[in-house]
Amino acid sequence: MNHQDHELSRRRFLGGSAAAGLAGLTGTACQAGSDKSIVALGAQGTAAPGSIANSEASLRDNIYTRLLGVRPHLGAHEHITTLGGSRMPAEVLSAMAEANDYFVDMHELTAAAGSRVAQLMGAEDALVTCGAFSAMILGAAACLTGTDPDKIRDLPHPTWPQRECLIQTEHRFSYDRAYRAAGMNIVEASTREDVAAKINENTAMIAVLVAVEKQKEFGPPLPRKRATDHGDHVIMPEEFIEIGKRAGVPVLVDMASDLPRVSLSRFISAGADLVTISGGKGIRGPQSTGILAGRSDLIEAARLHASPNGNLGRGMKVGKEEIIGLVVALERFVALDHQALVEGWNAKARWIADEIQDIDGLNAEYALNTVGYADVELAWDEEVFPVTANEVRQRLRDGEPRLAYDGVTVRTRCLRDGEEVLVAKRLRQLFEEELRGV
Repeated sequence: MNHQDHELSRRRFLGGSAAAGLAGLTGTACQAGSDKSIVALGAQGTAAPGSIANSEASLRDNIYTRLLGVRPHLGAHEHITTLGGSRMPAEVLSAMAEANDYFVDMHELTAAAGSRVAQLMGAEDALVTCGAFSAMILGAAACLTGTDPDKIRDLPHPTWPQRECLIQTEHRFSYDRAYRAAGMNIVEASTREDVAAKINENTAMIAVLVAVEKQKEFGPPLPRKRATDHGDHVIMPEEFIEIGKRAGVPVLVDMASDLPRVSLSRFISAGADLVTISGGKGIRGPQSTGILAGRSDLIEAARLHASPNGNLGRGMKVGKEEIIGLVVALERFVALDHQALVEGWNAKARWIADEIQDIDGLNAEYALNTVGYADVELAWDEEVFPVTANEVRQRLRDGEPRLAYDGVTVRTRCLRDGEEVLVAKRLRQLFEEELRGV
C-alpha cells in the first residue's frame, strides 16, 4: 500500500475533488497483491473489459441498469453465487470471445479440456461441469452406475440396492441434495463407530465437506471470530479418504469454495476418488462452470452422464466458450502468487478499517476470518445507532451507491483496486449522516 494513499485524509476522502476523481476511477489506495490486468489499457487508452474498478458513475449507468433496470452493488462480500459470484479477469473474457468464433466437436472439447484440467490438478482425469452442484450430481451418478449403459439410463431412479450416500452429520449442508438428485439415498452417521457400522454393501459413495475442517492460521496470527471447533468426533477429509479406501467405497470431497485456502491438488494427492470445485469463485472462471476431478474410471462414467450426451446431465450444459474460459482461468490461477493476493485483500481491509475507525459509536476491527484472510468486522453502540445488523445491511443495499455485505463483516476479496475507497465512503455516509438520530 502506498503510504501517501494510506494516509489519505478524511477531508480529501469526503471532499468534492475526491468524489470527482472516483467517477473515473482506474487506480487505488491499495496496490499490494493487485491484479496486473487492472492497468491493462487498450490501444486507444480505454481499459479492457474485466480490468477496471467500478465508480459511482458506472454503478448508476451500466449494462444492467440500461437493459433491465437492475442496480449493481459494491461487492463487499465473499464470492457468493446469489450476489453475483466472482469476476472474470480480462484474459478469461478475451479467451471466451475468441472461442465464440469457432465451432468444435463438443465430445472432443470435453475430453481435451478435462485432460488439461486434470494435468493442472494432478488428477487422473477431470470434467468441466455446469457449476460445482452439477459436479456433485455427476460425481454421485458416476458412483451409482459406473459405465453400465442400462444403469445410466435408469437414473435418477436406481433399482439396485447399492445407492446409499454416507455422510457424517457435521458434513451435511443444503447442497448435499445434489446426491439425492442423482438418485442416492442419504445415510447419516454421527460418530466414527456409527460411520463404520453404516458402511455396507449398499454404500455407493461417502460424501465429505471440506468446510468442517478446523481452520489453520494463514499469515500472521490474528483473532479468529466465528471459527467453529466441531470436536474430535468429527472426521476430517483425509481420514474419510482412508476409511473409504479400506471399505472399497469411493469418497467424493466437496471443496467448491475453499480456494485458495486449500491447495488445488491437496485431496487428489491424498487419494480422494472425486473432488468438486467451483469454476467461478476463487478460480474466477465463468460462474456457471465447475470441476469434477479424480479417478479416470469415475470421470469416464460422469462424462457419459453429462452433456452433450442425452442422459442425467444433459440439462447441465456447458458452452464451448465457458469451457475455454474455465481452462484459461485455471491456468491463470495456478500461476498466481496466492500469498501476495491475500496480502492485497488484507491491505484493502486494513485501509477500510483505518478510514472509518474514527466514527463515534462505531468499531471497525481488522481481523483474520476463518478462511485465511482479513475482514473488517463492524460493531456499533446501539444507543448511538439504534439499528440491527439486518437493518444496516438493508440500508446499504437500498442506498446509493448500493453496497452488499453479510450484515456484520465487510470482505474485500471481490473488490478491485480502488473500490475499497467507495466502500469506506459509503459506510461513513451511512453511520455519520443517515443513522444519526434514527
